[in-house]
Amino acid sequence: MAHTTQILEKQKLQHSPNLNTVLMVEETLKEARELVTLADLKRKLPRKVMHQTLIQILDYLQISGKIMIGTKGVLWIFTERKELNELIKRGTEV
Repeated sequence: MAHTTQILEKQKLQHSPNLNTVLMVEETLKEARELVTLADLKRKLPRKVMHQTLIQILDYLQISGKIMIGTKGVLWIFTERKELNELIKRGTEV
């Protein structure tokens, strides 16, 4: 938890991405539905995003539990409640 706080405090000193940019990256990762390399993610984004800004957004998304970042790329892991309800109705084990 202390590490997360240190990251967030460090980011306060830097320029923060705007909400539209964060949402654009989120949507692109959700739609990918597979592991995406950083280079592929940059190509898939509808608008260019500075590298440091993208890294900041990915750090935030990882801290908030929406993505996993590994050595081979980035993966969207967050399941929205409505999707979870559908899985429960079908009896899918999560």
